[in-house]
Amino acid sequence: MAHLPKLPTKLLATLAAAGLTAGLVACSSDDDSGSDSASNTSRGPISFAMGKNDTDKLRPIIDQWNEEHPDETVTLKELAGEADAQRDTLVQSLQAGSDDYDVMALDVVWTAQFAANGWLTPLTGDLTVDTADLLPATVESATYNDTLYGLPQNTNGQLLYRNTELVPDAPTRWDDVVNACKTVLEQDVDCLTTQLKQYEGLTIATGNFMDGWGGGILDASGEPTVTSDASREGLQALVDAYNDGTISPASTAATEEETNLAFTEGNTAMAINWPYMWTNANEAEATSGKFEVQPLVGRDGTGVSTLGGYNNGINVNSKNKATALDFMKFIVEPENQKSFAEASFPPVLASIYDDQELIEQFPYLPALKVSLENAKPRPVSPNYDQLTKAVQDNAYAALNGTVDVETATSDMDAAIRNVTG
Repeated sequence: MAHLPKLPTKLLATLAAAGLTAGLVACSSDDDSGSDSASNTSRGPISFAMGKNDTDKLRPIIDQWNEEHPDETVTLKELAGEADAQRDTLVQSLQAGSDDYDVMALDVVWTAQFAANGWLTPLTGDLTVDTADLLPATVESATYNDTLYGLPQNTNGQLLYRNTELVPDAPTRWDDVVNACKTVLEQDVDCLTTQLKQYEGLTIATGNFMDGWGGGILDASGEPTVTSDASREGLQALVDAYNDGTISPASTAATEEETNLAFTEGNTAMAINWPYMWTNANEAEATSGKFEVQPLVGRDGTGVSTLGGYNNGINVNSKNKATALDFMKFIVEPENQKSFAEASFPPVLASIYDDQELIEQFPYLPALKVSLENAKPRPVSPNYDQLTKAVQDNAYAALNGTVDVETATSDMDAAIRNVTG
């Protein structure tokens, strides 16, 4: 889901993750088989499909491209605002073998799903692209079976927000958060609010804690690692924090919107949320001038945020793939990536986060860069919808006390293996 508009409703639409239609057959490839190799060098007009919530950031870029490339114009095709509807529209078109959409802005969790079904053109051979200047985690999110299938467009990472009147000192590790909350709770204020409702936000929180304690949901080979000692310690830390009040009881009913409101209205001392909340907190009476942001904290230091954002992929049926790739590369040119930062839409070009003029305007950028440098994509799986449900169901059971962490992670492991085969 995760993109960076200023309004929470836009963020939620892009953070939503869901699966593909049941029964689709995975048929990934590491070469250009299944695509028209001639079209890899063909040029001409193309279309660009993207959810309408964020197209305002792309329209000026498209206009500039069209002015400079009158024979290779890009037509914007807006999709629905809701992520599920966006995906369904793209899937129906791709299943039909249509070339209606040449370039598609894909939620990061869709990249593997679409690649596994043979719908994306691998960026190899004539379509090889240099990703050295992009944040590494974003490139990882666009990679499936060791092959790049998308070019990152924009990204997202979570931050720890802190009301400096309630928590004056920045925590450097998780125990600092726990200790600070003991004082906060004595003031009859919630301490830390995050997203633990049983939806995609809970998968993100579970991944953050497992990764932040040295574990994770899947390893690089796709093998479940939720029963490792480190993963269990991370989930146990999450459960313990919820049980002892470090994490607000309201968190099990909270999405990004509820978290945003709790912090900006002064009802919680700290919050974990995406960078869009910085603008809201900066403007809110309860928090303006008295909050700071930093990367998440883990067991021993800087924590791990789950990665959000869009990857741009080329439809395997596109007739003008060379133009499609050049347009995707145009989006990640410095000036265009800078415009993303100015629109609170985190760029993937690493150098943008060191722009001093931008840092003066958006002081959270250095913290966000650290967050993104330590971020990890959500588990890569063509069956992501079922995988995330396995994580959510079992993490929620541990949080509400139905089972202990050992049982929850064992059940989670079994459910994930059933999905990943």
